[in-house]
Amino acid sequence: MNPARKSNFDEAIIYTQILDEKTLLVVDAFTAIRYLDIDTLVVKYELRMNILHPRYSTKVISFTSDGKYFASISQDAKESKLYNTKRKEIIAAVSRHQGEVSCVGIDSKDRYMLSCGDDGMTYGVDIKSAQLSFTLPRHVDSINDIAFSSDGKLVATASYDKNISLYNLTTMMPKSKLKAHSAPVMKLQFLNNNRLFSVDKNSSAIIWDLSSSKMIVRLSGIHDEITQTTIGHENTFLFLGTKLGYILVYDLNSYELISRRYVKVANAITALNFNETTKELIIGTDNGDLLFYNIFENEESFTEMLREKKYSLMQHSIEENPLLKYTKASKVFDALWDKTIQMAKKYLENSDKIGATKLFESFIAIPAKKQIMQKLIQEYAEFDKFLMFIKSKKIALAYGLANIHPLYKESKVYKNMEAEWKRTFTLAKKYLFDPKLGYKAQEILMPYRGISEKTVLIQELVQDVHVYKRFIDFLGQKEFKLIFELVKQNPFLKEYPEYKALIKYSDSLYMKAQVLLGNGDTNSAIKIFRVLLDFDDFRDEAKEIISEIENRQKFFNAIEAEDTILAYNLLDTSPALQESEEGKKLQNQWEEDVFKAYGYANNADVDGIKRVLEKYLKVKSKNIDIANVMSLCYISQLHKVLKDNVEQKIIENGIKNYILYYGQTEEIKDFFVLFQAQYPETKLNIESQTHGSMGNWRPSMIVNSILE
Repeated sequence: MNPARKSNFDEAIIYTQILDEKTLLVVDAFTAIRYLDIDTLVVKYELRMNILHPRYSTKVISFTSDGKYFASISQDAKESKLYNTKRKEIIAAVSRHQGEVSCVGIDSKDRYMLSCGDDGMTYGVDIKSAQLSFTLPRHVDSINDIAFSSDGKLVATASYDKNISLYNLTTMMPKSKLKAHSAPVMKLQFLNNNRLFSVDKNSSAIIWDLSSSKMIVRLSGIHDEITQTTIGHENTFLFLGTKLGYILVYDLNSYELISRRYVKVANAITALNFNETTKELIIGTDNGDLLFYNIFENEESFTEMLREKKYSLMQHSIEENPLLKYTKASKVFDALWDKTIQMAKKYLENSDKIGATKLFESFIAIPAKKQIMQKLIQEYAEFDKFLMFIKSKKIALAYGLANIHPLYKESKVYKNMEAEWKRTFTLAKKYLFDPKLGYKAQEILMPYRGISEKTVLIQELVQDVHVYKRFIDFLGQKEFKLIFELVKQNPFLKEYPEYKALIKYSDSLYMKAQVLLGNGDTNSAIKIFRVLLDFDDFRDEAKEIISEIENRQKFFNAIEAEDTILAYNLLDTSPALQESEEGKKLQNQWEEDVFKAYGYANNADVDGIKRVLEKYLKVKSKNIDIANVMSLCYISQLHKVLKDNVEQKIIENGIKNYILYYGQTEEIKDFFVLFQAQYPETKLNIESQTHGSMGNWRPSMIVNSILE
């Protein structure tokens, strides 16, 4: 593919950001900040910060969404700084890292600047106050990348320790660690639907489900160092830029590799972005090239090919630009092909091979389509024989041939044959209920006894008539629970129209209950949901809805009675209550308080935590959250005394106490590595200690110092 537009600058382009529909922000390796007209690429405004970034494989610069502030690593990489862009003024700096700053980031809601280092530490600075606000749990090795979810709730850090740490920026709580990489994790990219992309130093890439912290899929086809990532076209595509100048594209719905060489440029790709408005992929390179690629290049001519039925040219265009497969014209083309296949089947069912072949004339130049056509014609070679068997009422032979050629089952004559079977089977069932007419059932079912799949049903019908009678009796008495127990033991009952009618009845009950709920008639709705408890398909949801209604009443009663403990306990188990106005107020209060508590935890201040969280100590549902706060507080205490070179035995005692309360958390494991490095003569074995757990933690276990 060729770029639709391009420009060039003297230095490597290390950052791009679309500020609005008219402005593109471009930053080079000397931190020359240029505001470009996104259409003409003319520089409208320029700032020169003269900060050289000799390395830019990691995020060395980051801007707020409006471009008013930006974070940058200093030229010597000893500190990170937050700037007011317009005034070129430093408003905050982080110089706490032991070693170099490795990457910086500003969250997607423009609240915090985060500074990550080779020491594994991540410090958060509040942009409004310009004050250091929090510290994230430490990695045991250098941090290579930082990324934020689009809603600003989550931050992820990737490290040389092969792990990815997830942290909730709303509640200020660690979320999880993702472990599946066998090499240092180098790049991260949040995706929609609560997913995360990561790639390691060995070019092994994973897409994660963040709700379960489990791997969804390991992507194939990466054989080069990934330098940049972005997503585009309504979260459909994942674009990966490489050191050798290639762009790889993946489908984020199927996780299939669409193209390994979608674009090839001469130099390493150092910036990557996507313009949803123009559907352009924006590439920056280390020789200063700024390139714009229309991912649906030649779409107009592609659509014209469709109008002119130049299908082979369309196929060639898709081979040249595989993303054209995702255009409206391509979808019409696919639908047209499907329609042609269906029409060809009808021709072949009428023994018109010439007519079927003629339908494929426009597709014959496409090898894959030609092969399908030939296979289809070959498949219908015995269709006349199939018709003959049906006309001569050799039903068993007709079914046998249909099993050999499954496409015959789509034909009208086969469907008619199946309809006749269903009518016969239903009539036989009625006869079997009348002792005087039982012989007639055997007579009408006789032609089907040589057909294996029908014979099984016939045998079941004959052998289990009494079961069916019980089913009908239960149905008349509305003993739904007994009905479903009977169906579990006798699955064949699902074939009967009475069962299907019962399922339809349950669907109507459910819809009626939902209407009643929508109208505020919860009492009538609960009565129906109690009936639905007997229906397998609705039992769990009915239980949940009944519980939700009852909990809602309890919740509002608790608020009225100022019973905060009960209100929070109910709130934490009900997503619906969390969406209510009262629920949001309580949740916001909790989040504000826990945020303050984490600030005290970072400073190892137990008294501060107790003051802020005192009213939550009797809320059982908050135990784990408070345990996490206290865990961080005690880890901060341990880091503090380690930094102060406190006596080895005192620190060892603190480690033992921590494990006794919380078990072997990732934080204590990371700390123990640092402790061993500083006190190599230690004989402490954390594996042999008595282990507690977060789940067993109680507020009564809060102590002023973990060292005592």
